Amino acid sequence: MIMIKIKYMAMAALAAIVISSCDNSTDTLGNSLTSDSDRLQTATGTFQATSRTIVTGPVLTKSNYCYLGRVTDAETNTEVKCEFTTQFYVLEDLTINTQYITSKADDKAAADSCDLIIYMASPFRDLGKNTAMQLRVQELGQMIAPTQLYYSDYDPSPLYREDGMKVSHLFTYTNMTDDDAARAKTNYLNNVRIPLNKPYTDKDGKTYSNYGTYILRQYIDNREHFRNSYLFAQHVCPGFSIEITDGDGLYANVTNVGLRVYYRDQVPDSAEKKRSIVFAGTEEVVNTIRITNDAISMSKLAAQTDSDFTYLKTPAGLLTEVTLPVKEIWNGHETDSLLATKVTFQRMHNNQNSDYTFGTPATLLIVMRDSLQSYFTNKQLPDNRTSYYTTYNSTFNTYTFTNISNLVSHLWRLREKGIKMDTNWEENHPNWNKIVLVPIAYSRASTNSSTLTWVGHDLSLTSTRIAGGTKPIELNVVYGRFSR
Repeated sequence: MIMIKIKYMAMAALAAIVISSCDNSTDTLGNSLTSDSDRLQTATGTFQATSRTIVTGPVLTKSNYCYLGRVTDAETNTEVKCEFTTQFYVLEDLTINTQYITSKADDKAAADSCDLIIYMASPFRDLGKNTAMQLRVQELGQMIAPTQLYYSDYDPSPLYREDGMKVSHLFTYTNMTDDDAARAKTNYLNNVRIPLNKPYTDKDGKTYSNYGTYILRQYIDNREHFRNSYLFAQHVCPGFSIEITDGDGLYANVTNVGLRVYYRDQVPDSAEKKRSIVFAGTEEVVNTIRITNDAISMSKLAAQTDSDFTYLKTPAGLLTEVTLPVKEIWNGHETDSLLATKVTFQRMHNNQNSDYTFGTPATLLIVMRDSLQSYFTNKQLPDNRTSYYTTYNSTFNTYTFTNISNLVSHLWRLREKGIKMDTNWEENHPNWNKIVLVPIAYSRASTNSSTLTWVGHDLSLTSTRIAGGTKPIELNVVYGRFSR
């Protein structure tokens, strides 16, 4: 009988969600699901939650998921900038037939050229595609620690090699060095290429014709250092920092980075051929991301406690904290089951009239306030128990969480257990009934899969206001109990 009741409860929860969305009457819900001798009685209620804006602060960042650019936020008239550092992946079976290299410098094997290529996609607004920007490539003097957690305020400058290579490069998102025919191809990947062809002096004071020649000579002299990515970063190329030094209006997703070395060789009885080696900045190596988002402006927006709205702003900007009326929901229903708890967050239309107004967050996560940092540190995923996610509904201009009853029940049990051990538990745990709305990015197991494999903070440019603040947010609740 217990298992049957649980099954009916689950069915009732689903039915309650649908019914509460379109009809306030649930008088016959129990009759439709169970027999007269063992019926499910239901009741409904409406409660009010409160909300406020909080400053995100530095957020945990993910390797190989970053943006590059600098824009002015039309809402705050302040600068938002994203930069990154990268190491490079080495194929474990990398083999270069150095004895056949015909490219020479000083009568030794050499590279004809070398470049750093940055692949970029999804720029913020098409207006930024032809915006002139300037970046600087700075050589690192030591490798990025592989086991450390990196946040969006990480400053890589202590790792810079003071007398190392520094290259400035003027660019636009649309790569004008590629012709129209190349850019029109379906498999074309937009990119920025930074030549590394000037004479390069290594940390030991030895000078090479270009950076690619340095890489080739290191392979010839110390092939062991190319056995894996860790040894490569430790002994050959610790990596590069890429930062924006001038320009405003471009902010684009960096999909990959590559260090490319070009040379020629001629195998016996064959014609001379052009060759290339590519070292990629993939997920297998360490990357760090640095986001600059004006802290004073964020604090001022968060301090607007007299407004009937709250903010969501990325990257590393503002979140909305919601205080759930958990005790009110359970008052008088301590022996009932909570079948459904629906909450809808109404997005307010943007009041900024600018071509550079930030976009709308596509996906929101609900997570417990006290678990906000550990959730991402521990690489957790939405479990429909203590965390949920939903997507923006452009038709109704809303974010709807259809049923967070498991979370409300979990918070209630957490409180009940706590006060049994400590009568001052609520005072000592002021965030116990608070959740946070977090704009997120995510990865799926495959294109057609609904299974999430990774969730992280959204680092794109988004900003929106959510109805709340001085205006309560409604929660629609459905209870259930079996009676004989």
